[in-house]
Amino acid sequence: MAKALLGHLGGTDPRVTARLASENRRLRERVADLEAYVLRLQAENDQLVAVAPELEHQLLDESMQPA
Repeated sequence: MAKALLGHLGGTDPRVTARLASENRRLRERVADLEAYVLRLQAENDQLVAVAPELEHQLLDESMQPA
């Protein structure tokens, strides 16, 4: 892929290569951050799913109490 990009740009100017490498690094870091965020959200969701039946039961019990 990098060869195709460099060929498309018409040369191997070191400034272009450095800019592409920098952008590639930044994008890889962003992807890693987003993957970590997804994992945190999945863990949080798993915790909520685990306590949902208990919370539902508590809400039903409270709604059955006389006012």
